[in-house]
Amino acid sequence: MQVAYEITFWHWTALCLLLLIVEMSGAGGYLLWIGIAAGITGGLLFLAPELSWQIQVIVFSVASVTCTLAWWKYQMKYPRLVDEPLLNKRGAQYIGRVFTLSDAIENGRGKIRVDDSFWEVSAAEDMPMGMRVKILTLEHDQIFRVERQ
Repeated sequence: MQVAYEITFWHWTALCLLLLIVEMSGAGGYLLWIGIAAGITGGLLFLAPELSWQIQVIVFSVASVTCTLAWWKYQMKYPRLVDEPLLNKRGAQYIGRVFTLSDAIENGRGKIRVDDSFWEVSAAEDMPMGMRVKILTLEHDQIFRVERQ
């Protein structure tokens, strides 16, 4: 069977540009490395135009995985430092602070009022309402572990 359609380096270049444009629209980094892999495949096809479509797909697949894993390893080795590491971790911002119990801790559970909201707390011992407690840790992203202050 004769194929009337042939993949050229322009197709890979167009795919590369399309993925990079979509990435700039806010894909969050997921399409950047796949777009670069398409560019690598297009560049290889420009240098060796006799490559079959099967080899092109293999090159694209391997380049996609390789670029993505290389970036992932780079990020693990050199993490990005931020000015405020707790900016979007509201509960973690309260660790170490002292608050007053709004509900008594009974059977290991109670509540404190933090600013305009109530948070569930847990403790090893029961405590009466109005006692001052210090937040030790945040468990399950919503329950503070506390101790007497």
